[in-house]
Amino acid sequence: MTAMEFNYKLTGLEDKLKRFALSLTSNHEDAVDLVQETFLKALTHREQFAEDTNLKAWTFTILKNTFINNYRKAIKRNTTFDNTKDLYFLNGSNENAGAKTDSAIHVKEIKKGMESLPDDFKIPLQMYISGFKYKEIAENLDVNIGTVKSRIFFSRKKLMKVLDADQD
Repeated sequence: MTAMEFNYKLTGLEDKLKRFALSLTSNHEDAVDLVQETFLKALTHREQFAEDTNLKAWTFTILKNTFINNYRKAIKRNTTFDNTKDLYFLNGSNENAGAKTDSAIHVKEIKKGMESLPDDFKIPLQMYISGFKYKEIAENLDVNIGTVKSRIFFSRKKLMKVLDADQD
């Protein structure tokens, strides 16, 4: 496929890409930016496109991955370090600023339940909730990724039991 054919087929996907981007971002300007970034990446890496494959699927995958990467970067920008001994990762935004009384009580119960967990289980769960990937948690805690996954799984189970016991 020549560069002209590639460019023509790529620009023919613009409307579909915009609709998909809008469904991901829920904001027209962000959707347009995402499509432009997708076009840039597709044109830059045109030689990686295999000619006998689906250009539409390839381009949509670029768009989706770009959206996910941008989202993760935004989350990390809002994450700060707490300079305690264990270096917990905390999200910098104040998510409970406008919480209603009922939801504030539920948040307090969840936090209380999480505090009752042993540190080996509490820390990976807090990092996971803050948006860290399993691999990042494993690297930061210097444990295997399987250990991280099982600790998060068992932390959720223990937290559910604690919260169920509080409801009784």
